[in-house]
Amino acid sequence: MKRRARERGSRGAAIAAALVAAPLAISWLRFRREIRAARARVAEGSRVVRMPSGPVEYAERGKGPPVLLVHGAGGGWDQGLDLGAPLVEQGFRVIAPSRFGYLRTPLPADASAEAQADAHAGLLDALNVSRAAILGASAGAPSAMQFALRHPDRCSALVLVVPAAYVPRPGGAPPMKTPRSTRLLFDTALRSDFLFWSAIRLARPVVIRSILATPTRDVERAGPAEKARVREMLDHILPVSARRVGLVNDAAVTSSLPRYDLERIAAPTLVMSVRDDLFGTWDGAKYTAAHVPNARFVGYPTGGHVWVGHEKEGLAEIAAFLRGAMAPGSR
Repeated sequence: MKRRARERGSRGAAIAAALVAAPLAISWLRFRREIRAARARVAEGSRVVRMPSGPVEYAERGKGPPVLLVHGAGGGWDQGLDLGAPLVEQGFRVIAPSRFGYLRTPLPADASAEAQADAHAGLLDALNVSRAAILGASAGAPSAMQFALRHPDRCSALVLVVPAAYVPRPGGAPPMKTPRSTRLLFDTALRSDFLFWSAIRLARPVVIRSILATPTRDVERAGPAEKARVREMLDHILPVSARRVGLVNDAAVTSSLPRYDLERIAAPTLVMSVRDDLFGTWDGAKYTAAHVPNARFVGYPTGGHVWVGHEKEGLAEIAAFLRGAMAPGSR
């Protein structure tokens, strides 16, 4: 009797273990399949040029007036093309580099915003582009501003979208706000492809708030196309292991942003932000627009850091601004 009870207990334990192991095995197999696809996606469609600062990866699409599209944290050339696709459709040539530490662009000894700006100019040299507009998104904004300052004759227009930008705050607090949950994910999920893949599937609302810095209510209220865009943005952070070094460098750069000499920026400038951006870019964007001569500010009340619900109108604003700023005889 006791022996049969022990056997039933052993069989029950084995069944329970199998029930736990099976979903884990299925999840692992799905992860392996999807991470291979993510690595394959970023392995094609870009090129690498050799410059004095080191190799720089880039991709370009379209024909027309050139726009250097500088991605934000967690990005790469692929994120640049994702953001710039509507501009390609509007008749612009989008050039999207991977900044220092992202994908196939290594991190040099000097990875400051100033050095990144000089690399942007070097890329234009390699492509025989004399002048271009530059669009800096999020953590790509510091190097975009430095490009306008350090290479004014190469910069036909400047666009800053939800920019990491200086603003004086009480007590000398950092200009960019970093929610506690963002720091937690930075030290955990953003260290591992598997952990990040698991997080965006098991805790998507947390990742939307922490990594995309966007209130979940904004996403819940959005239409199907915008929800799909948010999902794609999260998926396109993978493989995060190939972006980790750049993320660490961006954290260092954006946590100690100095005030740039904004009054010396001569290029026509458009600055855009969203009031409920959880990274707090609204204040820095307004401060920048107020101090760059003749800059224009466009703001939205909701949409978070990825301006959910405003992509079409925001990119229409950008396209119209660029057409005017880059028209023959505009400068």
